[in-house]
Amino acid sequence: MIVDDHVLLREGLKQILDLEEDIDVVAQAGDGEEAVAKALKHRVDVILLDINMPKMNGIETLRRFKDLGITSKTIMLTIHDDREYLCETIKIGANGYILKDSDADSLIKAIRDVKDGKTYIQPSVASMLIEELNSKEKETNGDLLKIEALTKREYEVLTLVAEGLNNREIAERLFISEKTVKNHVSNIFKKIDVNDRIQAAIFAYKNNIKKI
Repeated sequence: MIVDDHVLLREGLKQILDLEEDIDVVAQAGDGEEAVAKALKHRVDVILLDINMPKMNGIETLRRFKDLGITSKTIMLTIHDDREYLCETIKIGANGYILKDSDADSLIKAIRDVKDGKTYIQPSVASMLIEELNSKEKETNGDLLKIEALTKREYEVLTLVAEGLNNREIAERLFISEKTVKNHVSNIFKKIDVNDRIQAAIFAYKNNIKKI
């Protein structure tokens, strides 16, 4: 489902996505209220959600999705001026972020990745988010202490979460069971004080966490 208050943008995105055999645009919405109603009706796999909309903006809409138990994966459509709003959507639990002026290949990759349980953060968006987060936080050694609390295996898993891999893919990469990966991810979330994979990925980017 595509949610944006600009009809031409919605139609343009639909034309691009309709060219892909594995992607079917089943609904469109022009504002948050309409998006909630159609999300409840269609129960789509992925929702492209604009942040700036009338009646109910993207942040309020995303929060409403969560409150109503809507399990559709959500990719936020953004422009460079939306950085403050994006930080808020991290807390609520969006699954991906992409700029409105991205090329078709990036958009299609984002949709497929999120549908498969991965996260997708466009590199330029990640930089923007980190800049905004850093501008709001005083420099402390808090993150360093959190990183030091991770085991070597948890650190490895965190780097792969930051790459956007899901639990099955991480298990295959590290030759361990998917259940073990799930336990590691749960422990990582507790140790670095985040609630989901997007927040974990942003934490990794912000602290320049890389493969060992």
